[in-house]
Amino acid sequence: MGSQQRFLQNPGASPKAGALQTQPHSHPYMAYVQIQTPRLQTCGGFLVREDFVMTAAHCLGRQISVILGAHNIRTLERTQQRIPVLRAIPHPTYNQRNNQNDIMLLQLRSRVTRNRAVRPVALPQTQDSLSPGTLCTVAGWGLLGLNRRTDVLQDVQLAVQRNGECSRRFVFYTGQTQICVGDPRERKSAFLGDSGGPLVCNNVAQGIVSYGNRFGTPPAVFTRISSFLPWIRRTMRRFKEWGLE
Repeated sequence: MGSQQRFLQNPGASPKAGALQTQPHSHPYMAYVQIQTPRLQTCGGFLVREDFVMTAAHCLGRQISVILGAHNIRTLERTQQRIPVLRAIPHPTYNQRNNQNDIMLLQLRSRVTRNRAVRPVALPQTQDSLSPGTLCTVAGWGLLGLNRRTDVLQDVQLAVQRNGECSRRFVFYTGQTQICVGDPRERKSAFLGDSGGPLVCNNVAQGIVSYGNRFGTPPAVFTRISSFLPWIRRTMRRFKEWGLE
């Protein structure tokens, strides 16, 4: 897909410079999403209600499970809650060719136990846009660079950019439903394996890691959550009685 490649499949080599190991459980909404496609792949995600995780639609697979309350995903930590996904609900108009509407809700088979390590993050209440320059945080277990893996949750601070920074670089970018994130003068961005993770600004999840260029250099494109609030509310209301249609 050239410059439109998604982080999940991105072969780029640039390091995720500026990423720092997080304080354990400082992002209690983070979910580690394991997808069978048929081979195992991973994405980020985030808890938005006791029974729902949000992620990117391109993280869809035949079988999905999530780990919540994790710091090191290679260790069986006492804080971890491992829950299978009952149903994956990608946005009905998600288009994998141009990455439009790259948002998905995962209904969990059982509700999480809310505690200091596992807690939902707030969603935006209105379709207010983010001002360029707003500093936000992205967290994930994605690559730090080519062959530089991490088992421990990392985070990085990124600034929201003007739409023009992304529309110049990505043919299908649209500011109406996407956010341009990451200063092109800095070597800081989301990377391979960070797909589906949240862009959190002032304690509110405003975006979802969607795609970027194949080198992993900023800016990157995030799905704008506020543009999908009616669909999110309708979908979670429809499946409120988890386990039942």
